[in-house]
Amino acid sequence: MKIGIMQPYLFPYLGYFQLIHAVDVFVIYDDVQYRKKGWINRNRILLNHDALLFTFGVKRESRTKHINQRSYSKDTFHSTKERFLKTLFHSYHDAPYFNEVHEVIIDILHYEDRNISKFNTNCLRKLCDYIHIDTPFVLSSSLERTKGLNAEDAVVEINQILGGHCYINAIGGMKLYSPGKFEENGIELKFLKMDEITYYQFDGQFIPDLSIIDILMFNSRGEIDQLLNNYELLQNYSVYTE
Repeated sequence: MKIGIMQPYLFPYLGYFQLIHAVDVFVIYDDVQYRKKGWINRNRILLNHDALLFTFGVKRESRTKHINQRSYSKDTFHSTKERFLKTLFHSYHDAPYFNEVHEVIIDILHYEDRNISKFNTNCLRKLCDYIHIDTPFVLSSSLERTKGLNAEDAVVEINQILGGHCYINAIGGMKLYSPGKFEENGIELKFLKMDEITYYQFDGQFIPDLSIIDILMFNSRGEIDQLLNNYELLQNYSVYTE
């Protein structure tokens, strides 16, 4: 069984969905500490031929709380949502798939629970439904896990609990894990590296690394299905340590 593990990002990039698509079970890593300036509550979209960072405010609470213990700010969520939808319209109303994608985004933003884990997991489920990814999700907070493990041992344990024989991680985590630790526990370690992709974005220079929203606006579901498979799985550790 192939396992993928990621924190619950908000409207994440294509590679996040490639990982979900590549595994048999996808774990929402929600019982780890929430950190500012990550991708839990923000992402980037296209605006006037440039990348625009959007952010949904998080309620101020203890920094030691886990993601599944944090919530979006009820005081600012509605105004942020309305401003975000207006920005989306301004940026993408002429995009070929705006109408149908806009409906999906509105549905996501109308989800009433402001708990970050629940809200973002619902966001991921809705987006996966739209692009026909049926990989089952498991919340790490729902598993009987050993407390106090380091990051690598925690990931190994999650794979063992779920019966995973292959762990696939995003390429950005390649410096975090050693193949030896996984091999000695009977787990194959691989890293997903996105191919370089381009697609039509109005008439400007292509802006990469945006939210999945951008890809949905400009590509049909058939084209997205092809993009989901545009990656390489790296297995030889020397490939990415040289």
